[in-house]
Amino acid sequence: MPTDDLTSLSRRQWLKRAAAFGAITALSRGQSLVAQVPANARRLDLHHHFGSPRWIKRVVEAKRQGWQQFEAYTPARAIAAMDAAGVSTAFVSCTEPGVWFGDDFTKERQEAIGLARDMNDYGARMVSDYKGRFGLFALLPLPDVDASLREIEYAFDTLKADGVGLLTSYGSMWLWDPALQPVFDELNRRSAVVYTHPTDAPCCHALLPNTSPGTIEWQTDTSRAIFNLINDNGGRTSAATRHANIHFIWSHGGGTLIGLMNRFLGYGNLSPQDLAKPAAPNSKLFHLRRFYYDTAQTTDFLQLGALKGLVGATQIVFGADYPYSTIVNHVEQLKNAGMTAAELAGIDRENALRILPKYR
Repeated sequence: MPTDDLTSLSRRQWLKRAAAFGAITALSRGQSLVAQVPANARRLDLHHHFGSPRWIKRVVEAKRQGWQQFEAYTPARAIAAMDAAGVSTAFVSCTEPGVWFGDDFTKERQEAIGLARDMNDYGARMVSDYKGRFGLFALLPLPDVDASLREIEYAFDTLKADGVGLLTSYGSMWLWDPALQPVFDELNRRSAVVYTHPTDAPCCHALLPNTSPGTIEWQTDTSRAIFNLINDNGGRTSAATRHANIHFIWSHGGGTLIGLMNRFLGYGNLSPQDLAKPAAPNSKLFHLRRFYYDTAQTTDFLQLGALKGLVGATQIVFGADYPYSTIVNHVEQLKNAGMTAAELAGIDRENALRILPKYR
């Protein structure tokens, strides 16, 4: 986060940041921190990352992109950022690379299974210790189907998780690969919320020299996963239709979905008339319009405007990508995204409540 010019801060901003710093300092000294929801906080943040000490140690060792942001991570710092941005509850999830760090899962299988459980237990403690401030999107040790089914049972029945957080691909398998079908059948049975986060598959770690995977590849991997879900191959029942009870949330406004929508939908020219009429049941457009898309790193009026035109503002939810953002920056940028006050209110909270009603 850039250093602020203190002379430009208002008295209110200065007091807010001083209070947040005091809360962090108090926690570091072993004092108790009462993480009450501020009276004016109403946003629900659906793209908010966390890490247990064990996971942070592993990601720092591996030095995957963005690892530096987790070196000083604590729940208290996250709450300070939430308070400054008017976030009442953040739903924590794991960022890439998940719980295994190479390209060969067989070498890391047992460590990954244990790390998923460690992260889920840590996230559940955050939910318990800071009442009302956090929800949990639990990790699964995919592509191990049996271990993932056990973790689903534990996460939902014991930890009372709000949903699961998955990556768009696991090695050479994208979401809804036939081998993973038992996992999605169980999530569908539970009418689960499934949040997704992109990663870079082994095929595509360094396709372009001097380009980080977050620049192009992560967004493209999101689109690969979306298409794998909605593709019906000209008549086959798509995975999206088979798993109609799952509430899917896609990161970063759906990645490169907007640039690919014409090819995804098979139209020669997507007209206003096509978008104005209801989509045919279980069509590709029907499913794109029932999915949810977060605003993480996607707050400009061009992309959000096009996304609103394709799926409707009611399917867009607030996500800020903490700790890779201050959260405040997303709040401020959304003010210039061309949304009405009612649409912004929906993005901030109301849209998410349709799939997370217990936070009403």
